[in-house]
Amino acid sequence: MRLRASVVALITLALTLVALPAQAAGLTATFTKAADWGSGFEGRVTVTNGTAAPVSWNVQFDLPAGHTIPSAWDAVMVRSGQHYTFTPPSWAGQLAAGASASFGFNGSPGNFPGITGCTVNGASCGGGEPQPGVPGQPGAVSATSTTGAISLSWGTAGGTVTGYRVYEGSTLKATVTATSATISGLGACETHTYTVKAYNSVGESAGRDATATTAGCTTGPLPRHFLTGYWHNFVNPAVELKLSAVPAEYDLVAIAFGEATSTPGEVVFGVDQGLATAVGGYTDAQFKADVAALHQRGKKVILSVGGEAGRVQVASSAAATTFADSVHALMQSYGFDGVDIDLENGLNATYMAQALRSLRAKAGSGLIITMAPQTIDMQSTGAEYFKLALSIKDILTVVHTQFYNSGSMLGCDQNAAYSQGTVNFMVALACIQLENGLRPDQVALGLPAGPGAAGGGVVSPALVNQALDCLAKRTSCGSFVPPRAYPDIRGAMTWSINWDASHNWNFSKTVKPHLQGMP
Repeated sequence: MRLRASVVALITLALTLVALPAQAAGLTATFTKAADWGSGFEGRVTVTNGTAAPVSWNVQFDLPAGHTIPSAWDAVMVRSGQHYTFTPPSWAGQLAAGASASFGFNGSPGNFPGITGCTVNGASCGGGEPQPGVPGQPGAVSATSTTGAISLSWGTAGGTVTGYRVYEGSTLKATVTATSATISGLGACETHTYTVKAYNSVGESAGRDATATTAGCTTGPLPRHFLTGYWHNFVNPAVELKLSAVPAEYDLVAIAFGEATSTPGEVVFGVDQGLATAVGGYTDAQFKADVAALHQRGKKVILSVGGEAGRVQVASSAAATTFADSVHALMQSYGFDGVDIDLENGLNATYMAQALRSLRAKAGSGLIITMAPQTIDMQSTGAEYFKLALSIKDILTVVHTQFYNSGSMLGCDQNAAYSQGTVNFMVALACIQLENGLRPDQVALGLPAGPGAAGGGVVSPALVNQALDCLAKRTSCGSFVPPRAYPDIRGAMTWSINWDASHNWNFSKTVKPHLQGMP
């Protein structure tokens, strides 16, 4: 039987189509909701490389309004509003042809309807034509500084890379093809945070951050990383001590406390008679001699104003002047090197700033100014303590926030309430100050010296060291990792030297050697 020519042609075409190889699926990403418990959910994305070559992947999608992702694993997450970007972790190489890789995340709240707008390397997550893909994330960024410039260098990004862009916030500061850049024209003692991103015709990679401070800072007469302790001028269940018994581990001794009078702003001080009796006799003259002896040992001694029962009030220009005059007189009389602001019963940032600037004018550039706010006082730049710290940033030595007696609180990620007494709590809450205007050399961790020293938030000194490493190097962290390293983090404070004595000096003998070993 003979077939018509048109039928033959159709059969030939059909056979040809069957014989053609299947199109490559390309790069795909599949979302699944692994669990949902009402208050939260667990999601998982699997990236599959259906191309014939290794790729570096970049998955992006949006969440419905009201839903967030606080944490992820097996990927680096970057959030911008409801838009999320995920890239491979630093230890992962490119995804081999035919291979798959998964990452997961926890979100909230539950009853999650699913993600929208999913793309992988700029194409639909469902696959399609193979894309060159956005570059992988650059390697870790290192920064060195001089008086007027900060030089950055970083590891090569994976994938197809046209070049690198350096941002400060949303401002583009440099575009280079090499893996280094120098930002010049900066002032002395300026802290800058830069983000390095690789780019090509498809888009930009996730960024890598680095923070550095230009040279020229005046950090005062204290070590680069130092330990502060409070000395009790009163009697309580801790060990009573003369000032001469303070061990060498303490670099800065804060005398607790200067007290108020009926005159607004006035501060007075004298050796407490109950303490004098408890230590077998102690006069003002002996105390002054002990201050001088500490100076001979290279230590600094300041007067702390306030405390839990303190009632010093600086709420007017007249009170500010009185505060500066009275504290300066005590500095001259006792040999104090500065003042610590530890007001737990109300603070007026405007007038206290006036008082401290007046005191600085009297005492000179060597004046040490520290602050010991409660944790809640440093949650927002709108709080009076935070406002004070930022307004006197040019003359402020350090803020020793009391990371205790506070319960659980939000950290700088604003995504979780961290429990006091943990590395996460110390790091995430210190991060609020570090990311909102204070220099790293102006931030220190304040912790109790042991049981009895506080009602909550007592930690092992080894955890304090771990938190310092997490902040300085982003190592030894808990589940919270700060957005960048702060190698200039100043140190630690403890309440108190007396409680440290009650616990065989465990705090100072553990933390001080660690501070000395920090870069």
